[in-house]
This record gives sequence, structure tokens and C-alpha cells, in this order.
Amino acid sequence: MRFLRYGQIGQEQPAVLDADGHLRDLSGVVPDLAGGVLADLPRINPQSLPRVPGTPRIGPPVGRVGKLVCIGLNYSVHAAELGVKPPDDPVVFLKATSAIGGPNDPVILPRGAQKTDWEVELGIVIGRSAKYVTEAQALRHVAGYTIVNDVSERELQLERSGQWTKGKSCDTFAPLGPWLVTPDEMGDVQALDLSVDVNGARMQSGNTARMVFAVARIVSYLSELMSLQPGDVIATGTPPGVGMGHTPPCFLKDGDEMVLRISGLGEQRVMVRAEG
Repeated sequence: MRFLRYGQIGQEQPAVLDADGHLRDLSGVVPDLAGGVLADLPRINPQSLPRVPGTPRIGPPVGRVGKLVCIGLNYSVHAAELGVKPPDDPVVFLKATSAIGGPNDPVILPRGAQKTDWEVELGIVIGRSAKYVTEAQALRHVAGYTIVNDVSERELQLERSGQWTKGKSCDTFAPLGPWLVTPDEMGDVQALDLSVDVNGARMQSGNTARMVFAVARIVSYLSELMSLQPGDVIATGTPPGVGMGHTPPCFLKDGDEMVLRISGLGEQRVMVRAEG
């Protein structure tokens, strides 16, 4: 099934998408798509639910995200375009949950931004608590998958002292969604095409088959470092074609439009705005 949340920021309601692409209100079944609800998402005929009128804002498909954990350099060709070798162990960093927004909300360039970049990533949404789980067990703890745009200000990330987090965590730098798609509908998550178009030009493309560390490995590995809780989101790394990897490098500016797609997960359509 394809779950989502709609409504104004901070007031989102749960919904499902029916076969015709219409939103069906789920608030009479569950209060939100968050926390323990994700461990047992309702199996319900969308046609039995009231249709949502109009074209409301689509919010992030998961509410009250506890952790947004990211995996870096997880595609060998992406590592190569940055001039580094693929890691022997997953590169792990955190992105502030205050950066989370909806899939079509604008990305706001922070003051002084010079090198803001796009990164399309497969997002894993945890449904059941995971601690020291094996790779064979790992996918049992996944509620579903979504699109994550790991927007990055490269000057903050790479050219100042400290860790990557500060270049990754600016407000609006984590558009999520549009949908949370359950594993039974996704099929093989290691065979998904990913892409980013900027102003209509294809800039980034890849396939999850090229991950250095697969989804099951990532969940298992992280569960050895920290407990994973329902509603945690994991961004699994980005394929080649980020702005800093182009020759010459190219970065986002006010008025640009990003369109991100992953097979089976829909698309994000994001306008870039300078902070007023």
C-alpha cells in the first residue's frame, strides 16, 4: 500500500492512495503514521475510506521522526566522482529532524549558501524496534520505503572544520515522500532506478543495485550501533551525478526546480528559494 500524510505543516492527517491516485482519508482508522502505528500498518480497501477533496499539501509520510540516519558514499561511482574510494565500513552521520519537510515544500537556501547540492536517496522507514538484528532478520523491522533528498551545503559540509552534519541539517534540507510504500508492494529494493532533474535536465541517475552496502546490511549494521525505533528514517546514500561531481561543479540557486524520482515511490517536485 501507499501511505501518505496531507495538510498544513504540523497538522498533517494520515491517508492512503487508491488505485486511481486519489487520496483517501485514514484518520478514522489511525491517528497518524508515526510511532507504533508503523509496526502494524492497516490493511484496508482504500475505496472504503472517504476521498480527500481538492489538492491539499502533501507532508512527509512519517510523523514524529525520532532519528534521521544517513549513510555516506554508498555508491562506488559516487565515491569515485568525489575522488575517494568506497568505504570498507558504512559511513554514518545524522541529519537534524528539524530539516524534514514535505516532498513539494520549497528548499530554502540558508544565508551565505554557496554550494547547495541535491542527493536523491532511498529512505528506509523503521516499523519495529531493532537492536542487534542479523541481516536475515533486518527487513522484518522495515515498515516501508520513501524518497529522501539529502540536500547538502557543501561549503559547510566539507570546507569548514567539524563533521558533515552541519552542512546537512539546515532547515528544509530533508524533503521526504511523497509516499511510504510497504515492502510487499516495493518488490526488490535492490533494483530501483533513482534520478534527479534540475530545471528539466537530467543531473543524477543510478540504481540501488549499485549500493556498496545493501538495505539489509545497513539496518543490521546500524542496529549494532544504536537501537532503531519505529518512525526512524534511514537515508541509504546517493548515486553519481551530484552537483559537486559535475565538471565544472554546479549548485542550486534561487528559482531552480528539482524533480526527484525513485521507481515505485513517486516523485518530489521542489522549488529552491533564497532565504528572505
